[in-house]
Order: sequence, then structure tokens, then C-alpha cells
Amino acid sequence: MSRLLAAIAATRFGMGARAGEIADATSDPRGWLDRQVRPGATVIPAGGLSSTREVFAARLDYAAMAGGPPGAGGADDEAQRARQQQVQRQAREGLAKEIEARSRHAATTPDSFAERWLRFWSNHFTVAARNAQTIGLAGPYEREAIRPHVFGKFAVLLGHAILHPGMLVYLDAVRSIGPSTQVAQRRDAGLNENLAREILELHTLGVGAGYSQDDIVEFAKALTGWTVSGTQIARLVAAGRGRRGEQGDAIEPGMVIFAEPLHEPGPRTVLGKRYGGEGKQQAAAILDALALHPATARHVAIKLARHFVSDTPPESAIAKLEAAFTKSGGDLATLARAVINLDEAWAPGQSKFKTPEELLVSAARAAGPQAAFGGAQRQVYTSLAQAPFSAPSPAGWPDDTAAWSGADAIKKRLEWANAVSQRMARNHSPLAFVEGALGDLAGEKTRQAVSRAESAEQGFTLALMAPEFQRR
Repeated sequence: MSRLLAAIAATRFGMGARAGEIADATSDPRGWLDRQVRPGATVIPAGGLSSTREVFAARLDYAAMAGGPPGAGGADDEAQRARQQQVQRQAREGLAKEIEARSRHAATTPDSFAERWLRFWSNHFTVAARNAQTIGLAGPYEREAIRPHVFGKFAVLLGHAILHPGMLVYLDAVRSIGPSTQVAQRRDAGLNENLAREILELHTLGVGAGYSQDDIVEFAKALTGWTVSGTQIARLVAAGRGRRGEQGDAIEPGMVIFAEPLHEPGPRTVLGKRYGGEGKQQAAAILDALALHPATARHVAIKLARHFVSDTPPESAIAKLEAAFTKSGGDLATLARAVINLDEAWAPGQSKFKTPEELLVSAARAAGPQAAFGGAQRQVYTSLAQAPFSAPSPAGWPDDTAAWSGADAIKKRLEWANAVSQRMARNHSPLAFVEGALGDLAGEKTRQAVSRAESAEQGFTLALMAPEFQRR
């Protein structure tokens, strides 16, 4: 039984077993996971990767990213187009580097539960590289706002996620202006509710938690003023020479700043609570209240139970996680340990169907990144319809079997398995792969099918497409 539990620890809680990892976890599977709950376990070395400020420094402002207005004509227009193409090429190259670094870390880290935990929260607070404005920001956002904080307080993680340039740009908060401010009246601009709505619906309370459209509008007004230096509006009102940032340092492109002229004055009322005063503390106070709201505890508990137990988790599992969140004041290390100690998550059946990203990472952990991916990693992810940093909406990637198990999706997985089996067969044995990747999760039918394969390549295809490897 301990070998089976070790395999569950490595594949359901972790991102997949590396060679020898199931044996390492056999003596104490829960302790093996618990030791990964520590600060720094999710940090990726940033060598060769651009920071948010470096991205902004290269692009200067969003008008340049998106193309901007034409120049004076002739050579000016041609120079501008060349600059745009250079910026776009740099952004694509930067995204490819982010994906490669992220995949390499997931494939090699000994702390694969910590990496799964990180990816859960990164998906919860999705910022996608869906357009010219965000293509260079999604990777730095995850490294700067999410990775350092997933074992701290939820309120701290929430604050870092929301008030990061990536999120402010992704959900159009940089375009939101208090409707009664002079800036709004001069520019015929006004409030953008996107960020406030998604915080309430996706990041904290959840759908059906009792908030109203009035709450969204009031919260959106409280969020006005928070913007990013280097954007057009921020440059008009808040990024003049000699101004200072939130930490007293000189303002540079890509810094989050509070621009008072953009902020809607007056008190706000959200969920029946009045928030007096004005300025940057108003939104912070609302975020802190949302972080500890009972509906937030419930919403987070449901999502975690769905991720680690099943698509339809029992109420008993949800209640335990909800209690852990509430009693700890949203302490995410405590919550991670509650997940580890959730008996419902250790059931022998593999009820969760791997997403394409989980499938690729688990193969890379078992056989090596080169064998699993081959060439450019983004293309491999894209072929299976889940390129990193490309979630289809602010809700992130779906976390249920139905989203990933359609006939066309299975066909693409088979095509991938056929392709990578040739590389795997050069340096690995199919049966050894099954033993190392699945341990006692591998059933007798799968072992027999792999052992009777006509070639090593066919054996790997059968192993990769086995139900035990496709599920966790």
C-alpha cells in the first residue's frame, strides 16, 4: 500500500514521478509532500528572463506595442513599423524563453507538489499572453507576483497578483478613470469594471456569492488611480520627471503607481460595508476584506477539492479545506498541508484526467524534457491545445475531464505519443518507464500490453496512452 500511496503522491499531488522518486516517497508519502511546503520551493532562476520593468523599457508604452498612431509619413512611418516589428519579435522570443524555463523547472524540480500548487494559483489568478499588450508580461507576472507568495497569506498573494502590471494591463485597469475626475472629462473616458468584476467573481467570492452590480461599480471606483508607469494615461498625470514611486524610488516604465488624478473621490460601499477616505488605501482595504470573506474561503476550497480530489468532490473534502482556510486566516501553507492530509485525495482511483500541460510535464519528468518535447516547446503545447500563458479567458484553464477528453483531443494525444515514442525508445525501456512513472498505479493489463509490444516505440506509445498515465 505504501508504494501505491507514494505513486499517488508523485502523480496526483506532484507533477509526475522522476526516476526513483516513487521509491523515495514510499516510506512517508505525506511527509515527502509536506517537506515541499516551504518558501522558495517554487522560485525559478531568472537568468536570461526579462523583468516587467525591462519589458516596459523595451516597449515604452502600450501605443507602441499595439502599433500606435502613424508618424509624420515616409521614413518616420517606416521606422515606426520597423520598431514595432522588433518589439513584437522580442516579445515572442521572451515568451518562448519563459515557457522553456517554466517547463524545464517543472521537469526537473524535486518539489513537484510545490510546482503544482504554484500552477493552481497561477491559473486562479490568470494573466494570459493573448495580445500585444500582455505577451511579454505573463511570464514575469507569474515569477514576480505568484511564485514568491503561494505559501504565504492569501491576502498577500491577492494583493501582489491584482496590483501587478500584468494584471492591471490584462484586465484593462490601466484604462479605468474615475468618471468625475478632470482627466476623465478632458479625455471623454471613464470607468472600466473588468478588474473589479473578475476579482469578485473569479479571485475571491465566486459566482453566486451575493454581490451586486452596484458592488462591482463601487469596487471599480475604489481601484481607479492604480496604474502602470509607461502607459499613455499614466504618463499624462503621474510619470513626470522627478516623481517618486510607491517605495520612494524614481519612477521607471513598468512600475505600479497610484495616480491621484485618476482616482474617483469619495467613500465607497462594497458588500454593505462603507470604506471612507480616499486614495490608495481604499482599494487595499477592500481587497483585505475580500481575502478573509467566508465566501472566498468556500470558493477556494471548492476549487482545490476539484483539483486534488475529483471533478465532483464530496462536501466532506470541501468543508475541511474551507475550515483550514478560515481558521488560519487564509494561510496558504496551512491550506497546502490540509490538502496533503485530505483523506479523500488519497483514494486509489484516478478520477482526474490530465490536462495537456500535465501530460507533457509528467512525460518530461519520467523520460527527460528532450524526449517529451523534442523541438520548440510552445509548438508542442499548442498542438495539444494548451500553450502556457494562453488561457482562453480570465477564468483560466478548465479543470474538468470533459474539457480535455473529446475525440479530437485524444487523437492529438495519440499523435504526440507516436512522435515522442521514437525519441524515448533511444534511451529508455518501456517497462522501466512504466515502473518509474507509475509504480503500483500501473495495472496488469497495461504492463502486459507494454511488455508484448512489437517494438520499443510501440511500447512507449501504449505506455503514454495508458489510462493510468493519462489520468492522475
